[in-house]
Amino acid sequence: MGIEGIGARVARKEDKRFITGAGRYVDDMVVPGMKHAAFVRSPHAHAQIKKIDVKKAQAMPGVIGVLTGKELKADGIGNLICGWMIHSKDGSPMKMGAWSPLAVDKVRYVGDAIVIVVAETKGQARDAAEAVEITYKELKAVVDATKALQKGAPQVHAEAEDNLIFDWEIGDAKATDAAIKAAAHVTRMKIVNNRLVPNAMEPRAALGHYDKAEDHFTCWTTSQNPHVARLVMSAFYNVAPENKLRVIAPDVGGGFGSKIYIYPEEIVCLWASKKTGVPVKWVADRTESFLTDAHGRDHVSTVEMAFDKNNRITGFKVDTIANLGAYMSLFSSCVPTYLYATLLSGQYNIPTIHANVRTVYTNTAPVDAYRGAGRPEATYLLERTMETAARELGVSPAELRRTNFITTFPHQTPVIMNYDAGDYGASLDAATKASDYAGFAKRKTAAAKQGKLRGIGMSCYIEACGIAPSAAVGSLGAGVGLWESAEVRVNAVGTIEVLTGSHSHGQGHETTFAQLVNQRFGVPIDSVSIVHGDTDKVQMGMGTYGSRSGAVGMSAIAKALDKVEAKAKKIAAHLLEADEGDIVIENGEVKVAGTDKSLPWFQVALAAYTAHNLPAGMEPGLKETAFYDPANFTFPAGCYICEVEIDPETGTTEIVQFVAADDFGNIINPMIVEGQVHGGIAQGIGQALLEGAHYDASGQLLTASYMDYTMPRAGDLPSFKVSTSNTPCPSNPLGIKGCGEAGAIGSPPAVINAITDAIGIVDIAMPASPSTVWAAIRAAK
Repeated sequence: MGIEGIGARVARKEDKRFITGAGRYVDDMVVPGMKHAAFVRSPHAHAQIKKIDVKKAQAMPGVIGVLTGKELKADGIGNLICGWMIHSKDGSPMKMGAWSPLAVDKVRYVGDAIVIVVAETKGQARDAAEAVEITYKELKAVVDATKALQKGAPQVHAEAEDNLIFDWEIGDAKATDAAIKAAAHVTRMKIVNNRLVPNAMEPRAALGHYDKAEDHFTCWTTSQNPHVARLVMSAFYNVAPENKLRVIAPDVGGGFGSKIYIYPEEIVCLWASKKTGVPVKWVADRTESFLTDAHGRDHVSTVEMAFDKNNRITGFKVDTIANLGAYMSLFSSCVPTYLYATLLSGQYNIPTIHANVRTVYTNTAPVDAYRGAGRPEATYLLERTMETAARELGVSPAELRRTNFITTFPHQTPVIMNYDAGDYGASLDAATKASDYAGFAKRKTAAAKQGKLRGIGMSCYIEACGIAPSAAVGSLGAGVGLWESAEVRVNAVGTIEVLTGSHSHGQGHETTFAQLVNQRFGVPIDSVSIVHGDTDKVQMGMGTYGSRSGAVGMSAIAKALDKVEAKAKKIAAHLLEADEGDIVIENGEVKVAGTDKSLPWFQVALAAYTAHNLPAGMEPGLKETAFYDPANFTFPAGCYICEVEIDPETGTTEIVQFVAADDFGNIINPMIVEGQVHGGIAQGIGQALLEGAHYDASGQLLTASYMDYTMPRAGDLPSFKVSTSNTPCPSNPLGIKGCGEAGAIGSPPAVINAITDAIGIVDIAMPASPSTVWAAIRAAK
């Protein structure tokens, strides 16, 4: 390990521009002649559009254009799609309702876009938007997924009878039922995973520019995967041919999954730019973000877990209803299926599992992947059940888990996944030691003397990251491949540019990717530039989500570096008159092993471009491209322990200790990994204690601002104790597993397990706010 190579705690290169206010976000972009957009959105959750009158708005000061869905459709702009096909257990395809970027005849949730107004200033656009007159026929709405399935419920889409999108299953129902019937003990629970709003620091934004002279479109957007955005807008939405469309995702202030998708606004801004003849910029205000960003979670499940007389799990049965909102977002269908039910074995050797998942339309914002995407829902379900089972069986929660851990690898689960490596006992040991798990009883007694209720909870999570290989996910319904690309350009003076299909929006790629190059060639990381986020500069790539940037993105870079290294060694061997097998590259020099013969790295690079003295038949230049398609998922895992103290008079919960012991495989930059874990835990604690999106019966979002939707703050969080162990991933060249989502996956059940332990109850709803906890204490008495 060098001072800047793999394993070094290198400070993030990109932070200088961020903390000095020099970041370049979509809202910072200014194009000559640029105008501003505002959207007219539905105030109703469910209504027919009877009439749209734009005359007053068109006459307002500064207004350049007022455009409707009928005009958009007349120009051939397509409907938004879901890109992952799921079939019901009867073989029928999912029922995808039409989602026009601008609603034409019906609105299906509060915030549905209907009209775009383009004006000289943002204020003028908003004023004119308020002058648009729309006549609605209001319809009954349904916001609860369970109620939406009932006969007679309001019908959200004609295509989906009883609002059922698909009824899907995985596993062996017959064997699982038999295991439950024969069990010595069965733990049964109903578990709700609350709806969340992503709340990235930077709101979504889009700037569409049509260049008439070139017949070419450019879209600056807050995207986690600009190439996918270009592909979908070209192939499905008919905005422009792919070679006539450039998508740029500059600095992006957080994504957490909510910026994976293509939303109506990007499409409409590009189309409106061509219609009006001016570049069109739209930036969401925070209430628009609450209303229209894809929400997360929102599951209602019943579970049955069977145990034999030795407390070993013999079967696990799950029935889940997943609320997908008013429309199917881009990857919404895979979240409650292949990213959820395939992880229901957790860290445990469970012989038989069966899960049934019904997805449902409601008159709420669309629901899609949010940090963890299916894995948090699976972990919450499994770990709440395990903790409850331990209490029912009268055994230690830690030992019940240990009894059921998978201990030999590879391990084939009953629900598709093949775990390649892990040591779950090591994480459990590290977490129990760091938390003084054995000494909890003394702390509980001491707290009781102070009039406080103290509880401890555990969560052992596993996740699947770097979703792959492409052929496998394609067979499961994915509409795209999930490989990644990289191009490594060594310049004539030895500096290096890495063009990556991954996208950084807080992960620190400009640092960690440069560390990988430093490890290989010994060049300072300041001599390495990471280029991403621009479809005209970077080769086709699949973007960043699912903790894939390290395991997949960096593996593609490693493959390209292999090719660069091989060519550089050939050149050096020729120049140094040595055998190619004797050439080594280290500390910025290319050397002949065992001798004092060497060349500085830049001289080899220069030789590649002057081409005065290259091996016979070799092309000039030193630039290589690679595509990497993983052989398997990666499987990060860990153990989290949360300890809480509750004031029974107020219901206030204080997290007095939080321990995280993770196995991420090989780690490039421990400091960045710790930051990712800290952020994930903060989001998980937010879900458990504070955050929750709530609609009233008419479909109005009651939590559409920070006055009503509580975000975690520094005072809500303890100082985390984090550690890592390492079983390297055998399926990628770097041994990386991924770390970006773990904290958000493992923390919610640990917190709720601790609260229920403190109060002495079976379950409590998330978010476990003071009023909810106070009521639970009273009910328990």
